[in-house]
Amino acid sequence: MKNKPVTKVDIGLAVRQKLDEQGSKIAWLARKVNCDPGNLHKHLQKEYIYPELLEKISIALNFDFFIYHSNYIRQTIDNKPNNDMM
Repeated sequence: MKNKPVTKVDIGLAVRQKLDEQGSKIAWLARKVNCDPGNLHKHLQKEYIYPELLEKISIALNFDFFIYHSNYIRQTIDNKPNNDMM
């Protein structure tokens, strides 16, 4: 059985796409998560967002962005050879 490729998701890009999909702006999200719009914009340019901020963003956008991390972990574990067990 061939292993599936395991790739990480760019969380900042995923948030920006969800904002676009919902027709919302960074300024709106910044108010919702109590963050300076410029600072939030910088966070959304990165692949990684601090968990505390990502939690607030997930709630504001009504979408669980942590699922991307969970899926990556599951795929990585599923593709790991069984001989790594103790």
